[in-house]
Amino acid sequence: MARHLYSLLFYLITPFILLRLLYRAWKAPAYAARWLERFGFFTPQTLNKPIWVHAVSVGETIAAAPLIKSLQQRYPERDIVVTTMTPTGSERVQALFGDSVFHVYAPYDLPGAVKRFLHKIKPEMLLIMETELWPNIVNYTARTGAPVILANARLSERSARGYIRVGVIAQPMLQALSRIVAQNAADAERFKLAGADANSVVVSGSIKFDFSIEPDIYDKSTDLRQAWGVERPVWIAASTHQGEDQLALDAHKKLLERWPSALLIIVPRHPERFKSVYQLCASAGYKTAKRSSRDSLNDSVQVLLGDTMGELMLFYAAADVAFVGGSLIESGGHNPLEPAALKMPVIMGPHIFNFEVICHELSAAGGLKFVGSSDLLADRVGEFFEDASYRKDVGLAASSVVDANRGALRRLLEVIETAL
Repeated sequence: MARHLYSLLFYLITPFILLRLLYRAWKAPAYAARWLERFGFFTPQTLNKPIWVHAVSVGETIAAAPLIKSLQQRYPERDIVVTTMTPTGSERVQALFGDSVFHVYAPYDLPGAVKRFLHKIKPEMLLIMETELWPNIVNYTARTGAPVILANARLSERSARGYIRVGVIAQPMLQALSRIVAQNAADAERFKLAGADANSVVVSGSIKFDFSIEPDIYDKSTDLRQAWGVERPVWIAASTHQGEDQLALDAHKKLLERWPSALLIIVPRHPERFKSVYQLCASAGYKTAKRSSRDSLNDSVQVLLGDTMGELMLFYAAADVAFVGGSLIESGGHNPLEPAALKMPVIMGPHIFNFEVICHELSAAGGLKFVGSSDLLADRVGEFFEDASYRKDVGLAASSVVDANRGALRRLLEVIETAL
């Protein structure tokens, strides 16, 4: 009964969801395309025993990439269907996999849309990445007899409290999952407290440790540094949100007093913010270049705007120090493992609930430093600029955590093998 009331409410608010989509399309035109897919209207290709992998956006898609590639290798007879909710996630799927997977937007969690989607795809398994749980998607997929696995699952304390408050909806959804493959023991316990069947919850570690680095990334980054100036200090503020860009620019102003040739690479989390962040940099008086324009970067350029897709790892590899955003504001932080794997010192703000265990493990090893203000951010970056030996030691400590935690993907694949 509760799920039916939830569905009714979802139908009632759908016009407002569409208005929000229109608003987002005004800021990011890609949101204006392929609306019908979100309601289960699309033309499917012929699919053979498909496995459906659902990832929300860019971060989840990148995390799912090693899993999807492993599934393609292990089950070449099966087609892989990958769904996302955002255009940026869609772009990453296309860039990573091309036509080797069938990609479509996930349906809104409306009974009609979900049923249409399932009728066309007929998945034999659904793998949901991390926390993207929707009651109707889980319920109707489970009803078909297909195992529904929550992979690389995480649940913050705040989200767990929310699940408990709406337990009449959340508990049946959690209990309909065939397996919850949690990133760590704390996540596993929170899922159980929220109402999941204890027998369905297992711990595998985070598959985000199991990503691979493209072998040519170092050659490409060396070429960039040659073009920018080998001797100039470079730091990156990655995946920044509104409010953090200004903090990074304030920190850079302080750094320029000591290192006049320093370069800041600023990479906003959301593409629709590229234009506004460029204007922010310019209005603050920084000589700013755009990566998309392939602008020349002589010593007078103080800020490089990373306004392209798919180049974040390259920017990390070309920098000396990495600040990972979403953490100086209450957004929960983004993935620190990518710079850590590149043997880079990592800096984050205090708001890291999306990666709490990983961040504290990196911090305990000495590979991640926390800051709470732009002044402290400038101080930490400056320390790494000042002392190359210290910078190297902290970067090696960060990479050691990544190396020590690999193996979660193998354990997840064992769960999938059993379920299939």
